[in-house]
Amino acid sequence: MADIWWKAHPHDLHRLQDRVSTLYVERSHIDRDENAVVVINKKETVRVPAALVAAMLLGPGTRITHAAAALLADSGTTICWIGQQGVRMYAAGIGPSRGAGLLMRQAHLVTRPKERLTVARAMYGMRFPGEDVSEATMQQLRGREGTRVRRIYREHAVRTGVPWQGRKYVAGDAHAAGDDLNRVLSAANAALYGIAHAVITGLGASPGLGFVHTGSAMSFVLDIADLYKAEYSIPLAFDLIADGLTEERDARLGLRDLIAERRLLPRIVDDIRTLLGSGTDDDPTAGPQLWDEKLGTVDGGTNWAGDYADLVQPGFGEDQITVIGPDLDAPVDW
Repeated sequence: MADIWWKAHPHDLHRLQDRVSTLYVERSHIDRDENAVVVINKKETVRVPAALVAAMLLGPGTRITHAAAALLADSGTTICWIGQQGVRMYAAGIGPSRGAGLLMRQAHLVTRPKERLTVARAMYGMRFPGEDVSEATMQQLRGREGTRVRRIYREHAVRTGVPWQGRKYVAGDAHAAGDDLNRVLSAANAALYGIAHAVITGLGASPGLGFVHTGSAMSFVLDIADLYKAEYSIPLAFDLIADGLTEERDARLGLRDLIAERRLLPRIVDDIRTLLGSGTDDDPTAGPQLWDEKLGTVDGGTNWAGDYADLVQPGFGEDQITVIGPDLDAPVDW
């Protein structure tokens, strides 16, 4: 059975006005039929117009053919290999036709202190509904956030009857310190990072260009995941411990179910676009362009050298490793 997760019914997938065009597939085979990808399993066969999917998330038990991957790349669709229901992010492939508009917008905002502060305030504003943070400094925002999180821990401790002794965390080894509650919370947070990473990559943004966090290749992932911890991973951890569930797997599966039940993935898509000021997708049909310090951009795919071209044909270095299977028509002796 396939779990094909989208916002609309398969027959309504063309309705992109809601701007949620992420498709999740698991336990299925994905192939190509003309300009559509075909999702096949024992229960059903579903045709999906490749050009209308922004990101295809491949869960456990999924196989994809080279033809289908090539079609998705040509359509500007990102392919992400992820854990069940978006928990954990393993790898991603982005086709050469995908635009870089969202990434450039993110880079523009994060490299200008005034604009970066505006986005950071907006992120904190999402956590403080109804409060004015337009004039707050980063130090003030961090202080308010710390107070808010401590209050949330106390409230869930009272609600579930689970004692809270404070957050204990060792960087690089989330399970090296703390009690069962701390370890389950770390596992739930790790799973939340996975879904945030998958969405960020699927949209074509950079996981490393953070606004609140910095210095890590996962900075933006941490920024986005922090928006949802108070609603997802923290209460989940307290609930699991209250029910006697103390394994990391319990946290992963519990968060996976919450993600599906509450439709978190489309919400993250909308929040990222809102924060970066991008309400539309890049045009995957746009041709390549070259940067110019005076003109901004000029057309790519054009020989600008004129009579001064010095054409050099690049070759492969000695460190190139190639593995080529036998021709399909030739007899194969394994």
